[in-house]
Amino acid sequence: MPLVTLTIREGKSSEFKSVVLNAVHGALIAAGVPEKDRFQRVLELSADDFRFDPEYPDLTARRTDDFVLIEILFSVGRSVKVKKKILADILGGLSKGPGLNPENVMVCFKETSWENWSFGGGRFLHA
Repeated sequence: MPLVTLTIREGKSSEFKSVVLNAVHGALIAAGVPEKDRFQRVLELSADDFRFDPEYPDLTARRTDDFVLIEILFSVGRSVKVKKKILADILGGLSKGPGLNPENVMVCFKETSWENWSFGGGRFLHA
């Protein structure tokens, strides 16, 4: 039940956004998420509204305007091993698709309890 938020600088093409979101979804499917469980949003911000350090913490290449911030909110219970696999799969997909340098990709995993999800109609599937 992941909710993916992609934050990018405004001006990226629809193709760029689709390639990034497809890479994330593919990695989640490989980790056991159902294919139809796809809930994604894109936040496009101006340079004034999306600020980031080009080098922190000690990158091998500076971040550019192609920097993407990927937030994945899902239910608790995935191990660090699974999260590392998801991360590796995302980076692998992005290096092929738009050719993003991994140093230009930040991923943040967030977890919430199962009872915090209602997919529609006010129904809780797991509470």
